[in-house]
Amino acid sequence: MNLEQKIIKLSEYINQARNIVFFGGAGVSTESGIPDFRSVDGLYNQEYDYPPEVILSASFFKNKTAEFFKFYKNKMIAKDVKPNAAHFALAKLEQQKKLRAVITQNIDGLHQMAGSQNVLELHGSVHRNFCMVCRKPHGIEIILESEIPKCACGGIVKPDVVLYEEHLNNEMLVQATNYISKADVLIIGGTSLRVYPAASLIYDYAGDKLVLINNSETTFDERVNLLIRTSIGSALGKCVL
Repeated sequence: MNLEQKIIKLSEYINQARNIVFFGGAGVSTESGIPDFRSVDGLYNQEYDYPPEVILSASFFKNKTAEFFKFYKNKMIAKDVKPNAAHFALAKLEQQKKLRAVITQNIDGLHQMAGSQNVLELHGSVHRNFCMVCRKPHGIEIILESEIPKCACGGIVKPDVVLYEEHLNNEMLVQATNYISKADVLIIGGTSLRVYPAASLIYDYAGDKLVLINNSETTFDERVNLLIRTSIGSALGKCVL
């Protein structure tokens, strides 16, 4: 099938579906101007004093807190970004009672900004931050305005994001597994499927309408029912009316 035929097939899947689940990664937000990690221009291919996966680790946060926040503010918080066609299409599918959940590895909050209600943020969100001492919640402003953000109690304010060396929230993993296992259509988009345990969730899908929308190859390409090599916004924008 050519690209046009694949888009028509995706439209058929969506029109017939009653229980769609979307599983997405960084590629969903690149159309909003947020760089991903592993592409040619991604964070892993830029030069820093330390590799990004080291800077974004729990031990680096503990031992080099100021350097962590310098990188985090510059590279992980994207100011003034807006949702793109992919985010709006998914929100519309939810409003149409077709899409049951968005499961995302992103931390930018763009799905909620576009109107999605049931969003499972596997890796947390830049918009949530907590004092490590008293657990008081803080907005994103305290992170942006301080070299090392501190609560009124004196505790360091830590972003509610999952760092390397930390575990994903087990309750959220259970919820994600439940949604995926019951889906009649599972759409995967904008992810390299290299980050575990998040990527392993797709193995819980038991249906026959597994869709992968991605600009680059993944190790999962051979296993899907429909492989679409284009941007998420372009594909979904043509299917969701």
